[in-house]
Amino acid sequence: MDFGLVLQTDPPASTVVGLMRRAERNGFHYGWTFDSAVLWQEPFVIYSRILEHTERLHVGPMVTNPGTRTLEVTASTFATLNDMYGNRTVCGIGRGDSAMRVAGRKPNTLARLGEAIGVIRDLAEGREAEVDGRTLKIPWVKNGKLPVWMAAYGPKALALAGEKADGFILQLADPFLTEWMIKAVRKAASDAGRDPASVTICVAAPAYVGDDLDHARQQCRWFGGMVGNHVADLVSRYGEHSGLVPEALTEYIKARQGYDYSHHGRADNPDTAFVPDEIVDRFCLLGPVEAHIEKLKALRDLGVDQFAVYAMHDAREAVIDAYGERVIPALS
Repeated sequence: MDFGLVLQTDPPASTVVGLMRRAERNGFHYGWTFDSAVLWQEPFVIYSRILEHTERLHVGPMVTNPGTRTLEVTASTFATLNDMYGNRTVCGIGRGDSAMRVAGRKPNTLARLGEAIGVIRDLAEGREAEVDGRTLKIPWVKNGKLPVWMAAYGPKALALAGEKADGFILQLADPFLTEWMIKAVRKAASDAGRDPASVTICVAAPAYVGDDLDHARQQCRWFGGMVGNHVADLVSRYGEHSGLVPEALTEYIKARQGYDYSHHGRADNPDTAFVPDEIVDRFCLLGPVEAHIEKLKALRDLGVDQFAVYAMHDAREAVIDAYGERVIPALS
C-alpha cells in the first residue's frame, strides 16, 4: 500500500514544502493539496518548490476541476512540471465543489468532467486533443506521463471513474462504503472493456494518532461536514431513498443546516455539529497506531492501493512521524 499526505496551501508556502519533505523522509510517496484559488494559495506554484526539494514524491491536487482553468492550461502546467522534474505529477480531478461555489459558479457537469479527463491526459502526454472544437497539441512535450485520478461518490460519477480515469479517489475510509464504491468503479471499468485492476484505488481521510479519542474526533469532525456537503448534492439529485446511494452515507446529513466555505476543511468548522461520533469514527482513522494498522489492512484487503492522510488538525508533524515510524512499515 502506498501513502500520501494531503494539505491545504495555507501561507506560508514554506510550511507546506517542509511538511511534504518530512513526509517523503517518512516513506510517503505522494503529496497532495486542496485546489481552491480563493480559499488557499495557488497550489501549482507550490508544487514546483515541493518537487525541487524532494527526490521521489509525486505531487498533485486533491482535487482540481475543469472549470477554474481551461483544459489546455491545466495540461500545460502539469507537462511543464513533468518536464522540469521528471514525470512526478498526478492529476486528481472532480466536478469542483469549493473552487466553483466560492466563485459563484455551479460545479461542472459530469459530461464536462469526462471530457476533461481525456483532454488533459492527452495534451500533457503529447497527443492531440480537441478543445472547444479545435484540435490542439502541445509541441514541446516529450515522453510526458500524467495519470488522471477522479474523485467520486454518486453512481454516475463512480461509473465515469471506472470508464475513463486512471485512478479513483474516495474521500472517506469507511470499509463498508469503500467496498461498495470500489465494486461500482470496477464494474464500470469492466463494462467499458478495461481491466478493472488497472484503476488505482486511493482512499483519503483524516488520520489522528493518539489515545484521546474525544480530542481526535473534535479535530477531525470537519471531515464529516465536508463529505456531508457532497452527500447533500447526491440526495438532491437522486432522492433520499433512491437505492442508488447507500443509506449508510446519506442518513447522517438529516440534521445538516448548511455550509460555510470560509471554514472548509478546518478543525474549527462550526457547521459540523450535526456529525455524530459514529460517523467520525467510521470515516476517519483515529486512536493508537494499532487501530490505524488494523483498519488500513482491512482497506488494503478491499483493494485500496493508496491511503492519503488528511492532516488538517493540530498534530500534523506527529501523524507524519507516527506513520513513518510504525504504520507505513507495517503495510509495506
